[in-house]
This record gives sequence, structure tokens and C-alpha cells, in this order.
Amino acid sequence: ALHSSLGAEACPPKRAKQSEMSGQGRLPVFPTRQNLGVMKIKLVGAKKGHSLLKKKADALTMRMRSLLRQIMECKDTMGSSFKLGMFSLAEVKYAAGDIKPMVIESVTKSTTTISLQVDNVAGVKVPVFNAKHEGHDQGTELIGMSKGGREIGKARESFSKALDVLVKLATLQTSFVTLDEAVKVTNRRVNALDCVVVPRLEMTVAYITGELDEMEREEFFRLKRSQNKKQADIAAKKKEEAAAAEAAASILAAGGDSDVIF
Repeated sequence: ALHSSLGAEACPPKRAKQSEMSGQGRLPVFPTRQNLGVMKIKLVGAKKGHSLLKKKADALTMRMRSLLRQIMECKDTMGSSFKLGMFSLAEVKYAAGDIKPMVIESVTKSTTTISLQVDNVAGVKVPVFNAKHEGHDQGTELIGMSKGGREIGKARESFSKALDVLVKLATLQTSFVTLDEAVKVTNRRVNALDCVVVPRLEMTVAYITGELDEMEREEFFRLKRSQNKKQADIAAKKKEEAAAAEAAASILAAGGDSDVIF
């Protein structure tokens, strides 16, 4: 169960195919240069966010692996500590008998308190438990004065160390569970950016760019056609003027009118 989220689910490499399979297409925007600038800014932000979230997921995964090693070591230490404590308790029972009723009657306050602090791991707040020992209770100091005093002190020290190990293990396991949930959420966000948001923005940018290029080609063709028509009209007008001038020159070259006899 502890190894459940150490590996992040990878997104398929073919984003276009993934987008088609999930039914995600481009954004419904009108192809203008202003929208193209807005989409490019969003695409840059999405890629930057994907990079940061990926680094965060990697950092959390590394921290979880470190916690997992510490948990395994702490469990081994806890087993040996409780084994030593139970052996010391058996020595106490052999030397001083059953001291449980005397301990219950003599205890007036707790000698160990647990404080809670918060640690920040890549933006994730994890709890940290600290055990604080305030010495021995004055009411329990007289237990074992007649017999078994050394064994009782040894048992007290053994269980105090076991309690420290138990508190440390609680901190590690709670941190591991918290980081496990954070890694799952981060991986879902990374996959959403990588497989949905970024491909959709890229398709939108490609669509707007294509539409703008098509509009530019149409405008260029229209201007080219208008210019060709204008040049053709000018050439035809010049041709007509040249023909009229040639006709007038031929009439003048044919000679004057014949003399009129009265």
C-alpha cells in the first residue's frame, strides 16, 4: 500500500490522437490577431505551469521515497525498542511484582507531551509530531524503593525511547499519506495540462494561424487581380488612343479636297 503512488501515470506521446479520442478540440474563438496573441500567452503559461508541476511531482516523489526508507528503518527500530521494553517489564515483575496498581495510584500528571508543527514540502503542508519529556512524576519516584528500583528505572527508560520511536513513526506515516494524496493531485493536473489543455491551445493557435494565412492569401489574390484588371484597362485605353491618332494621321496624309468650279 505504501508503494501505491510512487510512479506517476504517463501521458500518451501522441497528443493529437489523445485529443481526438477524448473528443477535445480547439477552443471556439474567432480568428483574429488579438485572439492569436491571447492564445499564445495562454499556451506559454500552460507549458510553464506543466513544467513547474512536473518538478513539484518529482520533488514530492523523491521525498516520499526518502520517507519510505525512514519508515522501514523506524519500524525495525520500534520492534527492537518494544522488545527491549517488554523484556525490562518482565524483569520488573520478577523483581518487584505487579506494580501496575501502585503506578496508577501515584501518577498525578503526564510527563510526556506531544506538540504538533507544520513542515512545508514543495508547497505541501505536512504535520510533524514532537515528543517533549518533562522529567519524572514526583509521585512515582518512591516506587521500587524497597525492591526492584534498578529494573523499574531501566523499564522506564526503555519505554521512553520506545515512545520517541513511536512518535517519529507517526510523523513519518502521516507525512507519507499526506504527500501521497498531494502526488496524486499533482499528477492529475500534470496529465490534464499535458493531454488536454496544451494540445487544445496548440490546435487553437494552429487554427487561428491557418485562418489568418488564408485571409492574407485571399487579400493578396484580390489585390493582384484588381491590379491586373487596372493594368489591362490602362493598356486598352492606350491602344484606343493610339488607334484614333493613327486614323487621324491617315486622313491628313490622304491629301486635301478637290477644287470646286463655279
